[in-house]
Amino acid sequence: MRRLLRRSGLRGRLLVALVATSALTLAVAAAALLPPLQSRLREQRADDLEAATIADAIGFETELRRILARNRGRPAREVSTALTVGIQDRALDLRQRTGARVVVDDGVPPTDPERPPSVYDTDVAASLPIRQILRTLNDQTDQRTIADGNVTVSVYLAVSQRQPFVLVTQKPLTDVAAAVDQVRTAFLAAAGIGLIVAVVLAIALATTLSRRLARLSAAAVRVAAEGPDAPTPRDDGRDEVGDLARTLATMQQELRRQEAARRAFVSTASHELRTPLTSLQGTLELLEEDLRDGRLDIGDAQRQVAGAQIELRRLSRLATELLDLSRLDAAVPLRSEPVELGELCRAVAAEFSLQARERDVEVQVEPPPGPCWAAGDPGAVARVVRILIDNAVRHSPPEAVVRVVPAYHGAHATVEVCDRGPGVPEEDRERIFERFQRGSTPSGTGGFGLGLAIGRELAARMNGTLELLPDPGPGARFVLSLPIELPAGSHRADEPAEPAVQPQA
Repeated sequence: MRRLLRRSGLRGRLLVALVATSALTLAVAAAALLPPLQSRLREQRADDLEAATIADAIGFETELRRILARNRGRPAREVSTALTVGIQDRALDLRQRTGARVVVDDGVPPTDPERPPSVYDTDVAASLPIRQILRTLNDQTDQRTIADGNVTVSVYLAVSQRQPFVLVTQKPLTDVAAAVDQVRTAFLAAAGIGLIVAVVLAIALATTLSRRLARLSAAAVRVAAEGPDAPTPRDDGRDEVGDLARTLATMQQELRRQEAARRAFVSTASHELRTPLTSLQGTLELLEEDLRDGRLDIGDAQRQVAGAQIELRRLSRLATELLDLSRLDAAVPLRSEPVELGELCRAVAAEFSLQARERDVEVQVEPPPGPCWAAGDPGAVARVVRILIDNAVRHSPPEAVVRVVPAYHGAHATVEVCDRGPGVPEEDRERIFERFQRGSTPSGTGGFGLGLAIGRELAARMNGTLELLPDPGPGARFVLSLPIELPAGSHRADEPAEPAVQPQA
C-alpha cells in the first residue's frame, strides 16, 4: 500500500483519503443509527399497545360488571358462557385495531375439563403468560414485559372485590425486525452509491488538482531555468491553488522588476563610474605631460585638481551607497540609544560647507528650543540626514537656502530638510524611494537612485519613517520621524520639569 501511495503521489493520497473518510463516516452513521433504531421501534410498539390496552380496559370492566349482574345466581358454566359471548365483540375489535392477541382471564383455574382456561382468548392455540397474569392479580398493578420477541401487556380489571379480571394483550415484534432490516438494506444501498460517487468525485478532484499543481511546478522549473522572462503561470481558480498561481505570478513580476532595476543599476553605475574615471584619467595624463615638459600652469593645475576632486567625491558617494546597501541586505543589527538630533544635524551640515559654497547654497540648521532626543543608531541617523542634505544641496538653485529643522511632533522626534529646488512630480513621489530609481526632474547632478531608498530602509529599521510631504511652495520637504527616547534624568524642552521636592524643616 505504501509503495502504491508513493507511486501515485498526491492524486492517490487524495483518493484514498476521500474514500476512507466517506467509508468511515458511513460506518459511524450506521453504528449510531441502526441499533438505537431497533430499540426505539420496540419501545414505540410496546407503548402503543399499552396505551390501547389501558384505553379499552374501562370498557371491558363495564361490560364484565353488566354481564355478572345480569347472570347473578346462575351456574358457573352459564356465567362463563355469558362472559365469553358478552366480551367477544369487544375483544375482536381490540385485536383488529392493534393486531395483538387479546385475553380476558379471571385467574381461577378451571375445575371442569370442558371449561376453557380463560374467559376469552382470541388465540387459544398459544400458551398463556400465566406468571404475568398471576403477578398482575396479586399486585393489582398493570404489567408490561418484552421477551422472546413479544410484548405482553396485562391490565388489572377491578370488576368486583371477589372476582377480579385481567385484560392481556400480546403482540410479536416481528414487524420491528422487518422494518429494521428494510432500513439496513436501504442504508447499505445508499452507502454503496455514496461510496461510488465519492470515488468518482475523488478521482475527478485529485486529477484536476494534480494537473493544476503539475502546471505550476512546470512553470516554476521554467522560471528557474529560463529566468524571470519565462511565461507566467496562469490559473483562474478561486481556491488555494489559484492563490498559489497568482502568488507565483506576482513573485515573477517582482523578479522581473528587480532584474530590470539591476540592469538599470549596472548600466547607470557603469556610466557613472566611466565618467569620473575617464575624467580622472585625462586629468592625470595632462598633469603628467605638464610635469614632464616642465610647463606646469599653476592655475590650470588647480582647476584640474578641483575637477578631479569632484569626480572623486562622486566615486566616494557611490562606494558609500553600495556599502550601505550591502549592509542593509545583510541585516547588520543597528543600535538603539538616545540621539540628540539638534547637535547631530549641526555636525552633518558642517560636512557640506565646502559643497554648499561651491554651489552657492546655504545649509541652515534651525536649532530647537532645547535638546531634541530620539531613539536610534547615531551612525544610521546621521547617514539618513546626510542623504537628505546632500540631495537638497544638489537640487537647489544658486543662492538658495536648505533648511534643516529638528523638532518634536507628538510622540515622535523629526528632522525636516526643505529645499527650494524643482521639487518632485506627483508620479515620482513614491518611486524615488525605490532602489535604482531616480526622479524625472533633470536639474541637479545625477545620482544613482540609492540614497533615498537606503534612507527609508534605515528609518524603518529604527522604527521610524522617511516621507516626502507636500510643500505649498517650490522645492521638496523630506521628514525623518523617529520615536522619542530621553536619556536618564532629562525631560523634553516643551514639557515643564517636575518641581523639586523641598525638604521639610
